[in-house]
Amino acid sequence: MNLISGALLYIQKNQAEFELALCTHLELSGLALLFGLLISIPLGIISAKNNKLSGFIMGTVNSLRVIPSLAILIIMMPILGTGFTPALIALIILSSPPILINTYLAFRGVESQVIESARGMGMDKRQIFFRIELPLAMPLMLSGVRTAAVEVISSATLAAFIGGGGLGTFIINGLGLYNFSLLLVGAVPVALLAICSEILFGLIERLATK
Repeated sequence: MNLISGALLYIQKNQAEFELALCTHLELSGLALLFGLLISIPLGIISAKNNKLSGFIMGTVNSLRVIPSLAILIIMMPILGTGFTPALIALIILSSPPILINTYLAFRGVESQVIESARGMGMDKRQIFFRIELPLAMPLMLSGVRTAAVEVISSATLAAFIGGGGLGTFIINGLGLYNFSLLLVGAVPVALLAICSEILFGLIERLATK
């Protein structure tokens, strides 16, 4: 209880600093997930529909999955320096694999008989995509988005290592000063954000499945 009360007292005394770190963390996570969606969903669809490109795209994505998030951040430093932008790019790279892979698997999993039936009913390619393929693929796609959201929110704490700000700043400072109350100021909100995103996307996924 002393640790928790110490963390709450620190937030109360440094409310502006905490709110800025929280907003930065949310901005980093939100933008990384948004750009990850804009990049990964089209690539996943292209991979599912083009066998020639799928090997290259999926191979590249699987290679990115084995690189630790901290390593990606460090790689960005010599290229883009430190701060918000390199941290954002690293998080976009981190968010892409689960979204892209699930999109690929979702569209590949749509049964050919269903598509042939839609064609037999007179649907064109656009109608088949939006009325048949996309609704059937949506639950698995959302599962990838849910995984990416949790990973991005958790890994955004590492942005503090390269001056990207966010709640990770409190975690690093708490570890450096051996101040566990300060560590909790960053760790507890990150854990709550990750849990909330898991619950939110889980509900959206269940609604899409229905």
